[in-house]
Amino acid sequence: MILITGATGFIGRTLVRQLSTIGLPLRALIRPSPRTPRLPKGVAVEVAVVSLADVRGLRAALRDVDTIIHLASAENQGSRGSLLTADIQGTENLIEAASDAGVDRIVYLSHIGAAPASGYPAFRAKGMAEEHIRRGKVPYTILRTSLVYGPEDHFTNNLARLLRSSVGIFPIPSGGRTVVQPVWVEDLVTCILWSLQNDETINKVYELGGSEFFTLQQIVETIMEVTHRNRTLVPLSPIALRAITVFLEGISPNFPISSFWLDYFAVNRTCAVDSMPRIFGLMPARFTYRLDYLIVKPWYQRLWIRIRTGVTTLIQTIRSARTR
Repeated sequence: MILITGATGFIGRTLVRQLSTIGLPLRALIRPSPRTPRLPKGVAVEVAVVSLADVRGLRAALRDVDTIIHLASAENQGSRGSLLTADIQGTENLIEAASDAGVDRIVYLSHIGAAPASGYPAFRAKGMAEEHIRRGKVPYTILRTSLVYGPEDHFTNNLARLLRSSVGIFPIPSGGRTVVQPVWVEDLVTCILWSLQNDETINKVYELGGSEFFTLQQIVETIMEVTHRNRTLVPLSPIALRAITVFLEGISPNFPISSFWLDYFAVNRTCAVDSMPRIFGLMPARFTYRLDYLIVKPWYQRLWIRIRTGVTTLIQTIRSARTR
C-alpha cells in the first residue's frame, strides 16, 4: 500500500493517475476540509481524512502502508497556509508515525535550494523538513526539483492568468538574472515511480531539473508568445514587487501570486543538465514544447471536452462496478 500526502494537489493528482495505471493499491491522505477533495475521477483510491498535526490519526492512516510519497505543503495556500504547521511539524509528525508503523520507505519532494538556514521561508521549511526525514528511522529518498509545470500548475497558469488580466504592462523583478530549470510534471512523476522501483535510491538526495535554463523574464516572454498576450515588461525592485504582492494577497484571497512564489526566483534553482538522463534514464521535455494547455479554447470546445470527459468517466465507473 502506498500512502500519498498532497494527493489533491497539482503533482499529486498526476501521480495518483500514473500509479493507478500500474495497479498499485493507493491511499490518499486528505486534510479535514468542508470542500470535496479534488482527487482524479475514475481512479480507485482509498481516502484517509487526517491532519498532519494528528499523530494518532496518522498512525491509523498508515496501517498496511509500506511506502509514503510525501508531497503535502502549505506553499500554494499563500498567507492562508502555515509552513511551520504543514511542512515542518507535519513532516516531523509523519516520520514519527511512519517509524512506529514500520514503513519501509518515504519519498519526499523538496526544492533545489532547500536549506535550514535559508533566508527564504519556502526553502527554509523544506530544508528543515529534510532534516527531520534524515534524522528519522525510515529509509528515504529526497527529490529536489526546480520549478514544476504542467496543466493546472500554480506557476505557468498563474502567470498566464495575470498576463490576461493585465492592461498593457506587466511587472517583473528588476535586475533579476536568477535562473531556473522548469520540470515537466509527467517527467517528475516518472522519476518518482522509478525511484520506488530502485533500491539504490534509498537514503539518497537527487536534484532534478529540465534541459533548459530560463530567467523569469524569458519565461514570461515565452508565455506571452504562447498565449498571444503581448505586454510591456516593467522592471520593479524585488522589495517593491514583494510589498505589492503581500498587499494584494491580503485584500484578495484568490490572488494567484504569493510571497512564497516570489521566493522561487530569489535564488538560482539549477542542477546538472544531464541529471535526469544520467540518474533516471529519461530525457526531460523541453519547456517551450509543453505549453499548449495555456491556450484558452473557445467555449464550445471547452463544453465538448467536459461532455467527453464526463461520458468517459461514467463508462469507467460502470465498467468498474461490473467487475466487482
